[in-house]
Amino acid sequence: MSGTEVKLPGSLNANRRLSQWLAFDSDGVVTLKPGKVEIGQGILTALTQIAADELDVGMERIALARTTTGESPNEGVTSSSLSMQDGGTAVRHACAATRGIYLQVISQRSGVPMERIAVEDGRFLGPDGKELGSYWSLAGAGLLETEAPADATPKPIAARRLSGTSVARVDLPDKVFGAARFVHDLRLPGMLHARTVRPPSRGAVLRDVALPEGAQVVRDGNFLAVLAATEWEAEALAARVAARCRWEETDSLPDDHALDAWLDVAGARGEPKVEIERAAETPAPARTWKRRFQRPYIAHASLGPSCAVARWDGEAVRIWSHTQGVYNLRSDAATVLRLPLESVVVTHMEGAGCYGHNGADDVALEAAIIARAVPGTPVRLLWTRAEELGWAPYSPGMLVEVEASQAADGSLLGWRSTITSNGHVNRPGRDTNPTLLVASQIAEPFPVKPSANPPLATGGGSQRNAIPFYRLPNLTVTTRRLLEMPLRVSSLRGLGALMNVWTIESLMDEMAEAAGEDPLDFRLRHLDDERSRAVLEKAAAMANWRGRVKREGWGMGIGVARYKNSAAWGAVIAEVEAKERVFCRRLWIAGDAGEIVNPDGVKNQYEGGAIHGASVALLERVTFDRRRVTSDSWESYPILRFSEVPTVEVEMIDRPAEKFLGAGEASMGPAIAAIANAIHDALGVRPKRLPFTPEAIAEAAAG
Repeated sequence: MSGTEVKLPGSLNANRRLSQWLAFDSDGVVTLKPGKVEIGQGILTALTQIAADELDVGMERIALARTTTGESPNEGVTSSSLSMQDGGTAVRHACAATRGIYLQVISQRSGVPMERIAVEDGRFLGPDGKELGSYWSLAGAGLLETEAPADATPKPIAARRLSGTSVARVDLPDKVFGAARFVHDLRLPGMLHARTVRPPSRGAVLRDVALPEGAQVVRDGNFLAVLAATEWEAEALAARVAARCRWEETDSLPDDHALDAWLDVAGARGEPKVEIERAAETPAPARTWKRRFQRPYIAHASLGPSCAVARWDGEAVRIWSHTQGVYNLRSDAATVLRLPLESVVVTHMEGAGCYGHNGADDVALEAAIIARAVPGTPVRLLWTRAEELGWAPYSPGMLVEVEASQAADGSLLGWRSTITSNGHVNRPGRDTNPTLLVASQIAEPFPVKPSANPPLATGGGSQRNAIPFYRLPNLTVTTRRLLEMPLRVSSLRGLGALMNVWTIESLMDEMAEAAGEDPLDFRLRHLDDERSRAVLEKAAAMANWRGRVKREGWGMGIGVARYKNSAAWGAVIAEVEAKERVFCRRLWIAGDAGEIVNPDGVKNQYEGGAIHGASVALLERVTFDRRRVTSDSWESYPILRFSEVPTVEVEMIDRPAEKFLGAGEASMGPAIAAIANAIHDALGVRPKRLPFTPEAIAEAAAG
């Protein structure tokens, strides 16, 4: 953007031409071209509602183009609860601008003043009800080959017909009735199936392989894969080849049973940074608390393993992928394949939903490398369950040490925390060195760099939500970014917020108890932000917090946060039952995500985030020995079963005059915190280590 250009709303600022966003066909179809992708969150439905409202057309007229490099606007990655903030805002402004341009042209051609022209389902009507034209009649006029004007005015709230209503998801009918085409289902003429032969451990070097006669094998350094006519043949061949490989292995992983000690030592060698520091004169503290919290590596554990299809045509490659960022994937793929960007085309197709950076990008690049060996032939690569759980990026292990102080009346005086963790962002397309798995395994490998920690100004990584939003006169937050990365780590829903919200809310409960106050009242006493107070009070009312009755072996707890301290608010009250292990039985959730386009969709996001949080809180932990990840099956990496899902109630505070804030990540951290506090209410023990297994609870009880 030049210095003279006016900043446009959301993603429109970087994709300023209206034709990048939508097109009209003479047969009455509006093609909407979003750069954000559907990963199960319902974003395409919300964007369709926005477009239909601003254009004054029926939703059924809107067709959604697959997000494809070179054809769709570059909206980066679908992540961080930014789809509505960036994409929704851009679509609203682009469609409002489009409606204004067409109104102006129709007015000039007909002589009817713009303010006297009505728009009904894409038809422009004069005062007498006669049609003056339509979007479709001007489809070939090239009116969208222009930059969006900065002064376009979206409709006022009262004029919106669809935004704010729970319309049915546009993507669900095909999925329910089996007509949806996921990337896993893509079949192209002459397609071959591939399977990889993974190293037996991290850092293993392939010294020799005796290939079966007639086997079609692709090798590039330590990357090895097979090709066959069917996936069953490919799977069998991969097993045969694996048995004929000779690998040289070394110990490269820390001691899983002493992870917190390793984090401490590695943290001392890491990159320290003071994230925030403020001081004020306060009375001497009456109480001081020192606590240490730890969490393991966590897997994304998508229900469907990652999959991709690739085909080479000459010196160009086409990739079909369930990536969350087609342009970012294209960037890393072009670097590894040593191609110009325009020679790599990435098209998004839906796959297993994932809130975070799972194996989708990895498998896409691997498919492209394999397909290069058979030019003109499409290749489909499907990861196994063991690959998905054992080789996709993880969310980092973390260690948080906190020191907090209170005055004699219970008021908060100070908070000091030190966060030790790898960075939480290692997505493709953000560095000159590609970050995808195979990039470090090929014959001419790229270096593996430690994952990055975004600054707090853009949401942060390990330090996300580390600054308590309670009234605190003295505050210091320090990070120690690990520069050693034994396991490849990247983004998972919430990033560091999962850990930091839990630590803050655990201490808030402990300090409330010491002050002799109810945990709800203690929080409200230290909250100045009215929207924070509103979600907390609503959740308490939903759960009948003040009327709760104590039962043996049962407990209730509170967790509340504003995601990234700048996005959506979420308050969760959890009810748990302690039996042979802890079960979360109920969750009450109150949220505030600003303007809500599709209430049902937003509630689903809050519900899904909290259930994900319950699974992480109670069950999830990546395990490993000194060479390999050992939690590579559902038996060794358990997640919450459908029979264990708690009853969930969600209520939203709709604020249609406010900005979009995104909903997908606002409830996960508060849910984990609420479950931890409910465990204390049930058992009198405050867990200090995730997940909250019987062993972790016993460890906390022992001190």
